[in-house]
Amino acid sequence: MKKKIIIIASIFLGLVIIGAGFAVNYFYGEAVKRGQEVELYRGSEPATAEVEAEHQILQEAKQWYQNQSFETITQNSYDDLTLKADFLKNEQSTGKAVILAHGYRGHKEQMDDYVKFYYDQGFDILMPDARGHGESEGDYIGYGWHDRKDILGWTDILIEKKNAEQIFWHGNSMGAATVLMASGEQLPEEVKGIVADSGYTTVKEELTHQLKYLYGLPSFPLLDLTSLFTKVRAGYTFEEASAMEQVKKNTKPLFIIHGAIDELVPTDMAHEIYEAAGGERELWIVPDAGHTKAFTVAPEEFQQRVGSFIEQNTK
Repeated sequence: MKKKIIIIASIFLGLVIIGAGFAVNYFYGEAVKRGQEVELYRGSEPATAEVEAEHQILQEAKQWYQNQSFETITQNSYDDLTLKADFLKNEQSTGKAVILAHGYRGHKEQMDDYVKFYYDQGFDILMPDARGHGESEGDYIGYGWHDRKDILGWTDILIEKKNAEQIFWHGNSMGAATVLMASGEQLPEEVKGIVADSGYTTVKEELTHQLKYLYGLPSFPLLDLTSLFTKVRAGYTFEEASAMEQVKKNTKPLFIIHGAIDELVPTDMAHEIYEAAGGERELWIVPDAGHTKAFTVAPEEFQQRVGSFIEQNTK
């Protein structure tokens, strides 16, 4: 009888382990592995088509972008990936440059709205594809953690090869988390300011939020097991990928932007990041704006506020 119980228990345990393995592999594929766009929880946020009114500023920005010719530049990352970016030299270059960092499962062209704005301020523009995205190599998504080192690499290229003297970083969503995570590193003097729109506190907290609303599941044990699996496959854990811990070490001027009705990355995360951040910082919570929709909802105010931030932090 005892032997039979042991056999049954062993079979049950084996099935649990196999089931957990399938679940972890599935979630890794959905959340971390490079691939196509996946479903994300956005709650009751207005659909993109409903939000993007035909505002003249946005229309002109998109049309202007389409008429520009970009240079492709590459970076060999610290872990030997070839990363690619589009570079636009300002015809009246002033020694200022901006890096525009896109979001999760996106690509560099999704930052097109911002190019004309920064160009008009005298900036050269660099638009990278993050590792595991677009034309850049990489078979996993770094959520900003490994990407923070890539941002430093792009910054060095701007300084050494493009004669940039004053550099700003501007990130949306995962791109915002990337520049926030990079803010805690030792930065060159040329970095003058950071704009972070709709960034998350930590990868673990953001994935916990998505897991709860998409699947109705608690984070333990699936997220913890997937985090360990990610450490093996991609070299980082969800716990260590923390914008919160990194911004505590920040010394650069920081402008945090977040939509008041953002349900993909909860608005509360912006307040937490603001409270934790070191250095000079500013927070703008945008009424009626969903995820990364500040410029879409309030383009004039966006340009005024970001323009003021730039002016305050350039020579």
